[in-house]
Amino acid sequence: MKRRIAILGSTGSIGVQALEVIEHLPDLFEVEVLTSFNNAELLIKQAKKFNPNAVVIVNNEAYLYVKEALRNDDIKVYAGEKALCEVLEMSTIDMVLSAIVGIAGLRPVYHAIKHGKTIALANKETLVVAGELITKTAREEGVNILPIDSEHSAIFQSLAGEFHNPIEKLIITASGGPFRGKKRDFLRNVTKNDALNHPVWSMGNKITIDSATLMNKGLEMIEAKWLFAIPEEKIEIVIHPQSIIHSLVQFEDGSLKAQLGLPDMKLPIQYALTYPHRASNTFPRFSFNDYATLTFETPDYDTFPCLNLAFNASKTGGNAPCILNAANEMAVQNFLNDKISFLEIEKNIEKALEEIPFTTPQTIDEYYESDHETRLFLKKKMNLE
Repeated sequence: MKRRIAILGSTGSIGVQALEVIEHLPDLFEVEVLTSFNNAELLIKQAKKFNPNAVVIVNNEAYLYVKEALRNDDIKVYAGEKALCEVLEMSTIDMVLSAIVGIAGLRPVYHAIKHGKTIALANKETLVVAGELITKTAREEGVNILPIDSEHSAIFQSLAGEFHNPIEKLIITASGGPFRGKKRDFLRNVTKNDALNHPVWSMGNKITIDSATLMNKGLEMIEAKWLFAIPEEKIEIVIHPQSIIHSLVQFEDGSLKAQLGLPDMKLPIQYALTYPHRASNTFPRFSFNDYATLTFETPDYDTFPCLNLAFNASKTGGNAPCILNAANEMAVQNFLNDKISFLEIEKNIEKALEEIPFTTPQTIDEYYESDHETRLFLKKKMNLE
């Protein structure tokens, strides 16, 4: 029987690549739901190609346009944030792939878990913001959360057959981004285009900026903490510019297991979609002849303080990771809009963590309240938009 997939954020980078994987494995998958926040044109094209049961355009203003474009197709059309959650209650959905960027992905993933859907998670912010609540709810509902981030997929694959063996350390690799080896003086004048020029990965704008600040590795550390129940002190970040070793697991006997592969997000996407099986594909293959040397470096925590901000927020717990994420999302967007400089990203995050009161959220709504408070603070006190 084919696995029926709902893709949240189908018009983004991960969503588009997920549909490429599904297209080449037609005997294994059916597309049940496609959603987009605002990209009505691409959503319509995807719907006509994959013929899902339903589509959701979150922007209500685009509803009539999408509805009219699909009026001759047997596809239900919904709009709004409420519909984004409600559509996941459909009994015909086997797996929900969450590729929504930012905290916007939190509520739909939580709703899908509450309705027993297997989660393929590319939206790391869901676990960064509310990892304790999400993993607790998943355990209570008997729901599997399968990682799509290449680093977490690598850890997950390395743990196959090892779940009874204690982990000594997780090692998350990082390419180092476009500014690897640079110092603070250089970073004062970098532009948006400089930061978006990633040397290895092709990703969306937000995650590419996070890679440039190394905040991405901080967020991935918090995600790994919750996915694999490992404390921060047992998670290490290592710079690996070639991005061939995607992460490693060190066991208590000192043995290391790693997953290697070309830097192609379709590999971890397919692994999550087909899990626990693997499927043949025509993706490019890795050859050691093309990579005579694999190198590793220690991160420069002084030049890239976002890493420490993430580790400290994770150790603090409560709403600190939520504040970290909200401030980062807002600061990155302002940088992309040419409102602040590259180094002001970290400044705004640090200020929010210092000023926003500490709380211990217990519900999804309380996490969203903390997120809202952070954004309001940055608007009023730091003049962000």
